[in-house]
Amino acid sequence: MKKKNRILLLTTFFITLLIFTSGCFFGKEEEQSRDELIVFNYGDYIDTDTISMFEKETGISVKYEEYVTPEDMYTKYKSGAIHYDLICTSDYMIEKLIKEKELYKIDTSMMKNYKNVEEKYLNLCETFDPGNKYCVPYFFGTVGILYNKKLVKEKVDSWSILWNKKYTNQIIMQNSMRDAFMVPLKWKGKSINTKDPQELLMAQKLLMKQKPIVEAYLVDEARDAMIAEDASMAVIYSGDATVAMEENENLSYVVPKEGSNVWFDCWAIPKKAAHKKAAEQFIDFMNRKKPAQMNFDYIYYGTPNTEVFRALDEETKEDETIFPPEEILKKCEVYQYLGEKTDQRYNRLFKELKSY
Repeated sequence: MKKKNRILLLTTFFITLLIFTSGCFFGKEEEQSRDELIVFNYGDYIDTDTISMFEKETGISVKYEEYVTPEDMYTKYKSGAIHYDLICTSDYMIEKLIKEKELYKIDTSMMKNYKNVEEKYLNLCETFDPGNKYCVPYFFGTVGILYNKKLVKEKVDSWSILWNKKYTNQIIMQNSMRDAFMVPLKWKGKSINTKDPQELLMAQKLLMKQKPIVEAYLVDEARDAMIAEDASMAVIYSGDATVAMEENENLSYVVPKEGSNVWFDCWAIPKKAAHKKAAEQFIDFMNRKKPAQMNFDYIYYGTPNTEVFRALDEETKEDETIFPPEEILKKCEVYQYLGEKTDQRYNRLFKELKSY
């Protein structure tokens, strides 16, 4: 009887101890989980010192991952392998995620620094996020042609120059399906948001005709190739063009006369996020003047932050590559999500182009 009672007491003790320690352990896990933020962003698209500042100020640990194209981001996000708390991605992908009910509405009323986002850019973002409910703009810019004035003597003012055989193996195109197809669509006076199968097929045929004279299809590497003068011209994002021109005085950037894409990269909180409030804290922090200024100095894309813009010198404010004037913007379109059917068509046409 005593032996049984002793065993019972010991068993009860160890069970109680296990429950108690397990409770402590899980409590710590939950606490650690609350103090963690998983961020998914384009490659080389933030000053990492701003992340360290955020961590030090808030005590929230940031796990930071990078991707190359919006399509890469979408594939990895949808796989569900990682539950991201915050994603920075492009306009049309934001719209796609909104339509799929994959995003939380962002509570901007609690953000002290949301007022720093200039209204005209919020208005442009309503093209893909009506009411500015689901995202906050981070940077914006255009897509154009960066060319080497030593190697290209003729006037560069039209997308048509990218089909000139004189520049065989000297042309870099964007390794991104929407940006690649945008070029022939704009050149031929079509909308970059067309869903017309015949117009998309026309664009693919032009890209296939161009392919034998293309040196490479690149994204971020296009900037470095142009700085090194490995190519005569490249279809490139305006921010990369600005950095390249600072490194090589022979380079110049133009948005062709037919128009182009004006893009927005924005912060959004996916429905799978476990730390919505921390994600909103991060967005608000990045809209504060100092972090926003640091990111602008690092990335050199157009900032929608009014506090940063006011502090810039006049030469930078008037730099049309970074801050395109109204006459350029009115020729540009913002990408929109075109629906699953057109998405699939784009994917098929782009794969056919790359394997051609």
